[in-house]
Amino acid sequence: MSITQQYLLDSYRARQHGEPIPPAPGTHDVRVARELRGYRQFRAVVAGHPAHGRIREALSRWLHGRRVSC
Repeated sequence: MSITQQYLLDSYRARQHGEPIPPAPGTHDVRVARELRGYRQFRAVVAGHPAHGRIREALSRWLHGRRVSC
């Protein structure tokens, strides 16, 4: 069963029972991605790492073979 079919079945059952229908698939994807990014930045700061530019710094080390310091 696809996610769309499951959503339609859940919506039908919710209407039959007089309950609010669930949100459509993908409705909150952008919000979840932003919250995940914020959580990863928070974890980096708590661990003592820079919150921004970690990927660029890692690629620079890999390409140039040296350590880039802040």
